[in-house]
Amino acid sequence: MNKNQTIQPDLKQYSQEFFLTAGECNPEGELPLPLLVTRVIEVATGHANAWGVGYDRLVRDNQGWVLTRVTIEMKRYPRVNERYSLTTWIEDYNRHFSQRNMEVRDKDDVVIGYVRTIWMVINFTTRESVDISKLSYIAANVLDRPCPIEPQRRLAPFTPASRSSHRFTYTDCDFNRHVNTVRYVELLLNHFSLEHFDRYRVARFEIAFVQESHYGETADVVADDANPLDCRLDINVDAKTHVRARIAFAQR
Repeated sequence: MNKNQTIQPDLKQYSQEFFLTAGECNPEGELPLPLLVTRVIEVATGHANAWGVGYDRLVRDNQGWVLTRVTIEMKRYPRVNERYSLTTWIEDYNRHFSQRNMEVRDKDDVVIGYVRTIWMVINFTTRESVDISKLSYIAANVLDRPCPIEPQRRLAPFTPASRSSHRFTYTDCDFNRHVNTVRYVELLLNHFSLEHFDRYRVARFEIAFVQESHYGETADVVADDANPLDCRLDINVDAKTHVRARIAFAQR
C-alpha cells in the first residue's frame, strides 16, 4: 500500500487515505492543523479532478476554484505513524458558493472530526465570482448528507488584546503569487506559545478569507485572547482586514 492513496473515488463522495510520518508531526506528535488544511485542499482538488472540473479544465476559461471559508472540529488528531482518511461531498450550492464537507476518520475507521468548507469560482482577470448555479456536474452530484458541526457564523470585529507582526516573504506565496492559504493558518497559530499548545488542543477552528495578501506586505495579527479557550484573531494589512478567524481550544 502506498503511503497516501485514494481509497474511494466516485461521483458523489471521494475519499483519500494518508499516513502521518514523524517529520510531518507538530511538537505534540500529532497531525498539525496546517497539514490538515493542506489535506482538505488536496482531497477537494482530487474530487474536482474526478469530475473533470479541476484546475486543468477551468484554467482554459481563465477560471479557478478559490477557498473562502474553512471550519474544522476535531475530537482528537491522528498521531505519528497513524493512518487517517478524509471523505468529501457537496452538501449544497448556489450562484456564488459551493458548500463542501469532509469527514475525518482514524486508523480504526472511527470518526474523529468534521470540516466545512465554502468555495467559489473566480475569473482570474476580473477577480470576480462566476455563476456556478447552472453547472450540471454540481447539480447531479449533490449528496443529501448533512454535516453535524455548526456552520461558521459571521466573525464580527473586536477590540484587540494582543498583537504580533509578520512580513510576507517568498515561501509565504503560491503559484498565484499571493499568500498561500496554509500560511495564514500557520501565522494565526504562531501567535500562541509552545506551552499553550502543550496545554490545549485546537477543538474548533474557523477562518474566513476576506482579501488577498502579497509578497513584501507586513501583516498585523491582532487577537482577543483574554479567554485562552476561545480566541478571535484578524490578520490585517495596512489597517484592512484580510483574514478573520476564531480558535476554540480544549484542555488536553
